[in-house]
Amino acid sequence: MKKMIVIIVILAIIFVGMIAYKNIVIKTSNIGIQEIEKIENYMKQIYMWKEVTKEALPCFEDINQADETWIWEVVQKNLEEYEISYEKMGEKAKELFGNNFNKEFPKEGTKNLTYNEENNLYYAISVELDQQEDMFLLNKIDKISHGYEVEIIEYLEDYSQAIAENQIVIRDIEGKEITKINVQEEGKINEIVKNNAEKLNKKKIVLKSENEKLHVEKIYQ
Repeated sequence: MKKMIVIIVILAIIFVGMIAYKNIVIKTSNIGIQEIEKIENYMKQIYMWKEVTKEALPCFEDINQADETWIWEVVQKNLEEYEISYEKMGEKAKELFGNNFNKEFPKEGTKNLTYNEENNLYYAISVELDQQEDMFLLNKIDKISHGYEVEIIEYLEDYSQAIAENQIVIRDIEGKEITKINVQEEGKINEIVKNNAEKLNKKKIVLKSENEKLHVEKIYQ
């Protein structure tokens, strides 16, 4: 009985947290919690690291005009494999970007995916990441005729001082310090970012809902 009560309390806390995230962090109307989760999960799939793709999320009018480094790094990230076939790259690209995506993965590979002629596979090259996490916060979601228009706030979580000074530095995407918080207050980052939204970069993303999946169509500021 006690176990059941504990489980119920935990589930209630999670549910309340989800409601708070919906009502406080995101400005939206007629959008359910499951829709928000679906959008956030997809955004996590396509949001990269600036030290790998120069921009964590580049702007474009059409997915086929997007920066190719970003495109194929997104595909590689979501395959999460060291050895990748040409066919897998194409299949995952269609899964992530939809049927309108018509770019072909370069046969010679990319700077971070080298081609091995002996086994006809591409090998991922390890990339050194810094201690600044490229992050986004869902700020506003509007339903449109074929999907959603999503506004995000972009920022960096800098953990370089987390051990020595017990602090996390919140920066804008250019690296300018916005504020610092104690590591123990990490759970308040969303609220802090929201309160400093006017100092941070924002982007709008048009997402198409297609066969119960989301595909990015356009990104602009």
